[in-house]
Amino acid sequence: MEFLKKIKARAQEHLQRIVLPEGTELRTLTAANNVLRDKVAKLILLGNPAVIAQIAKEHQLTYIQEATIVDPEQNPDLDKYATLLYDLRKNKGVTFEQAVELAKNPLYLGCLMIKAGDADGALAGANNTTGNVLRPALQIIKTLPGVSCVSGALLLCSKEKQYGENGLLMVADVAVMPNPTAEELAQIAVTTGYTMRAIAGIEPRIAMLSFSTKGSASHELVDKVTTATKLAQQMAPDMAIDGELQADSAIVPSVGALKAPDSKVAGSANTLVFPSIEVGNISYKLVQRLGGAEAIGPILQGMAAPVNDLSRGCSITDIEQMIAITASQAIAAKSN
Repeated sequence: MEFLKKIKARAQEHLQRIVLPEGTELRTLTAANNVLRDKVAKLILLGNPAVIAQIAKEHQLTYIQEATIVDPEQNPDLDKYATLLYDLRKNKGVTFEQAVELAKNPLYLGCLMIKAGDADGALAGANNTTGNVLRPALQIIKTLPGVSCVSGALLLCSKEKQYGENGLLMVADVAVMPNPTAEELAQIAVTTGYTMRAIAGIEPRIAMLSFSTKGSASHELVDKVTTATKLAQQMAPDMAIDGELQADSAIVPSVGALKAPDSKVAGSANTLVFPSIEVGNISYKLVQRLGGAEAIGPILQGMAAPVNDLSRGCSITDIEQMIAITASQAIAAKSN
């Protein structure tokens, strides 16, 4: 896809240091080999160097030698990272001895490297749950100023080019927040707009979705979306955000013009914010399976630095794409 080529080209132009905590996982190593071959990012692999070398040899991953390899168990910078973690978490009751052990955990070490300025982003999840990936990120990197929640956005690439941005839509939340409050939903909307800008380089037109369009239905669930819309507009007055809108009102020009004629978003939205993770997850999987759309992500957002989570069923291609996306987020974060 054209926009994926653009993401890759941008990453190649501004090489970022991406740490991969699951450095001995075969899919991750294979993807890393391809990324290094194509010069998409500088990679830091966490894991036993002898094991990584053996896997690379067995599978002819000749570019792995270009990665920086750090053994969490024999790390010359262990004291540096343990001290950093201790300083961050001592008020939570973490002792220095506990910090030393946690700093040997690749998921914690990856986040500590970002916090210390030794890496620009991290990607894990091929062997770990979302909770395991998020926990150290929230403890060490924390969220953006003014943002209290992390959410998961997804790029949907539809064959129906008349929708979104030539068939491209950013949707959220599909991965993290089961039932966000109005305040959290507003944060999700704004951070999804940031993600659209950072990843796709497209100015977001954000629709806050509901089963009602501009008061066509009355319900507390609608009230949450309308409140979230107002809060999001206040948070990001430079973004085009509108709601509440039904899905067809958001993306179909004729329906948008009929139901919300004064809206700058209705009928042309390229960024969709679901009222709950239940709605988001069901919707994107139906579009993916019944409509033949390609789904890329989830892309974690709201963090002060990019840390992304893979599905444990991810493919090599998924990992390659997410490395480039993580690099794009890091580039955008440095430009803000």
